[in-house]
Amino acid sequence: MTNETEQMVLVHDPDRCVGCRFCMVACSHKHFGVVDLSKSNIRIYFDLKTLRFEAIYCHHCDDPICMAVCPVNAIVKDENTGIVRIQPAKCIGCRLCNTMCPLSVPWFDVNARISEKCNLCDGDPECVKFCPAYALQLVPRDQAKKQLAIAYKVVTEG
Repeated sequence: MTNETEQMVLVHDPDRCVGCRFCMVACSHKHFGVVDLSKSNIRIYFDLKTLRFEAIYCHHCDDPICMAVCPVNAIVKDENTGIVRIQPAKCIGCRLCNTMCPLSVPWFDVNARISEKCNLCDGDPECVKFCPAYALQLVPRDQAKKQLAIAYKVVTEG
């Protein structure tokens, strides 16, 4: 397995996010050829508690529960890149991954009758390229974990 300094993951900085949703437009256009926010693999919403724009997106977990619950092994993790993908030809549309993901990241495409989720654009994510505020970044997994630990400490210790 590649170490965490080599695997890249997406991180969102809510302090920089302006809520423009360009990331959602870029994602839906890249993967579906349309501008349709409901077909984006990243979701931006305004959190009334924190008064900031937050993002919901796949974290390409170390041990993905979506992969563990898939009854047909349609979800695979690339051990080198860390990218977790849904294989559309194998997906039966049972929606277990949608339900079991702690972030509810996979979404069900009613037209294709399969679940969809981020594949990091194979390591070159469109959402990052089109974020005008630089709120989205592609960083090494170990750096993302450090950022998360610092953010958690700030929230819990006030």
